[in-house]
Amino acid sequence: MRYIFFFFFHYFPKQALLLVMILLLVQAKTKAQIPDDIAMWLKKNNADIRYSINQYDFSRFNVLIDHASSALNGYLQRQDFKGSTWEVYSKAEHANNIQDAVDFSIRFKCISGHLRQSAVAADIDFSSWSEKNYVLLPGAVYNGNRFEWRRLRYSPKLYEVQDIGIDKPIIVSDIPKLSESGGVSRIQERSGSMSTPAIGFRADSSAKGIWILTHQGNSLGDYGINIEENRARDHAIITINSPVVHEQYTYFANDAHYPSQDKPHDFNAGDEVIITFRMYGFEAPEVQSLFNKLTIIRKDLVGDSSITQKLTFSESMRTLEDKFNKVNFVDKYGYYSVGLRENFLQDWQIGWTGGMISTYPLLFAGNTETRRNVLRNFDWLFLNGISPSGFYYDAGKDGTIWYGGDIRKPHTHNWHLIRKSADAVYYITKQFMLMQKMGVYVKPYWKDGNKKVCDAFVNLWYKNHQIGQFIDSNTGEIVVGGSSSGGILPAALALASQYYRNPAYMDVAKQVAGYYNENFTRKGITCGGPGDALQNIDSESSYALVESYTTLYELTGDKQWLNDAENAARQFSSWVVSYNYKFPAKSSFDQIGIRTTGAVYANTQNKHAAPAICTFSGQALLKLYRFTGDVFYIGLLYDVAHNMPQYLPHPENKLEDATYGYMSERISMTDWQGLDKIGALLKMSTWAETGLMLTNIEIPGLYVCPDDNYFVAFDSIVVTVKSQDEKQLILQLKNPTKVVADVSVLEDKAKNKIMGENYLYGCDKVNLKPGETKELIFKKSVLGQGKQD
Repeated sequence: MRYIFFFFFHYFPKQALLLVMILLLVQAKTKAQIPDDIAMWLKKNNADIRYSINQYDFSRFNVLIDHASSALNGYLQRQDFKGSTWEVYSKAEHANNIQDAVDFSIRFKCISGHLRQSAVAADIDFSSWSEKNYVLLPGAVYNGNRFEWRRLRYSPKLYEVQDIGIDKPIIVSDIPKLSESGGVSRIQERSGSMSTPAIGFRADSSAKGIWILTHQGNSLGDYGINIEENRARDHAIITINSPVVHEQYTYFANDAHYPSQDKPHDFNAGDEVIITFRMYGFEAPEVQSLFNKLTIIRKDLVGDSSITQKLTFSESMRTLEDKFNKVNFVDKYGYYSVGLRENFLQDWQIGWTGGMISTYPLLFAGNTETRRNVLRNFDWLFLNGISPSGFYYDAGKDGTIWYGGDIRKPHTHNWHLIRKSADAVYYITKQFMLMQKMGVYVKPYWKDGNKKVCDAFVNLWYKNHQIGQFIDSNTGEIVVGGSSSGGILPAALALASQYYRNPAYMDVAKQVAGYYNENFTRKGITCGGPGDALQNIDSESSYALVESYTTLYELTGDKQWLNDAENAARQFSSWVVSYNYKFPAKSSFDQIGIRTTGAVYANTQNKHAAPAICTFSGQALLKLYRFTGDVFYIGLLYDVAHNMPQYLPHPENKLEDATYGYMSERISMTDWQGLDKIGALLKMSTWAETGLMLTNIEIPGLYVCPDDNYFVAFDSIVVTVKSQDEKQLILQLKNPTKVVADVSVLEDKAKNKIMGENYLYGCDKVNLKPGETKELIFKKSVLGQGKQD
């Protein structure tokens, strides 16, 4: 070869020089470094990025048997690995118009040979790591899920004597988690497990934050998103792999040590796959900073977040009212069961899954028969439904049997989930206030019974200075302490202080809210809301605190509560799905065309999204928009509210052969019950029906601020501006569905005025037949600035 070069240079010097220059340019291109400023940015954030090609042994539950890895040091890199040859092309560039954000793309192409049972990955190595770092995977992992844990079957209840008591730490079930005890520390997730495919952390020592956002996946399906700490806990590696391959173990219903079921990919010459992600760096003086940043970026990469118009709120309410009267109402005793009564859990439970919550929308919007049934439910409950401790009985069956705990677990006999009585006080007090507006007589023993429960809460607080999670129904003693299970209690007691004209209730409401803010909201954790998930971090108590802080601000005007409410709302948003998940082809939800934007993840144990907030309408988000002018809150509520009706089986919304009016709680975007359950339709009747009914009576179909030319259509209608000037705003409403729409219209001309409770009772409604269009004229009081949604 050297003789050829000598000959070429001797006889053709100019051409040889040109050839050398071309070769040098090609070599420079293939070895070009990541741009210097991005390399410095990575260094500033203690990050180093590598690619890897991994091979597994599927027969041994995906044990990693070999891998090839290299730093991203050029535009085009060549990698030989086990008889296959790869080209790896990487690209890094600053995200358009976004400060401190970099987009990365890694393209893997197998150019020769083949590689069986494999996956490719991007590995982001973070040095200067600490186990004090707060790690967040939205809807899946909070503070690294670094809590004490117990391996208990569903529905778990604390069992060991040493775990039960008033002053115990948070204990979760066996879920994906970073180790709290110094052992192997690794989380393996798939993108669908998260409300937004993302992973972030706050570095404790530097008060800096990192978010890594990606898409749901690529041509090989969902991404895997993992984090692993080393033994010394001074390094952590965040990995995005394709396809998803859980090494050895995956999570399956309360068991993080279930054998991996993933199938690695067989790559052949010509196969190509791309991994893309965006990395953000930012100042994070407190844990809240991590959530605040997420609210800004959560929809940056998600793509499709469109909604669907299938059923209107009013038609959904009519369907559910009919179903509740025919199926749920037990005429012999006079109460609405929470389900179909096929088992003890579906007969009667106060609060949580619907007991004395479903009666609220049925009273508000029901016909004469329905309202008569609701009043019978009040008679039935207050005759025998309060336990010796002064709290409501936890559950019941067959109309006459009252009990607490889980009858499958005898040691929980008389346990009462404290959230249930808090829910009941909140919703029963709202119904008493509604009855006053309606001219319905509130019987003294109803009023006295609810007041007795309020007094029990006051006594519980002053005795323990916490509310606990479970109390003994007979004694009122806290059995399992801690948690924010009673997150709605401050709102409940604040309303009760108004209704009963008792300032002591407001005093306790403030103290309890302060306790929750200091011990939970400020730490970025909320837990204990569900009764079937130990103290796993959950969305239910998260939203309950939003409602409580907002109610306290509304009734006191103290801006500290508004600040707390905003923090809690931004934390809650991490549970809300920000995009439309692409379900597996031919799955039920794929064929039906379900869109997931606005679904709400349940908790870190029960890893499914749900059609609604359990069990609230989300009205506090509307109030927060009014108080702050921040459209983030009303946009979040829009997603949640508009998401719900598509899950209600109806003649104009057939969900396979699901019974009309039976609304499932489960939207499975991940494999927590098996890969075959992703996108599966679970045909059952659940609390989600109550959530949809609450939305009908607490969220306006159309919200309008004429002076700002601002409006939001929460209902399944299309609203456009016909005309606007300094005197009026004219909107055109169209019903695109095949069902009637009775649209509640809330015209807001005084944002500084509190809305209070039952603010939609008696409001104007617009009737729209299928396909019909009408115009509404809104007069202005001041010159509007003009904005719309």
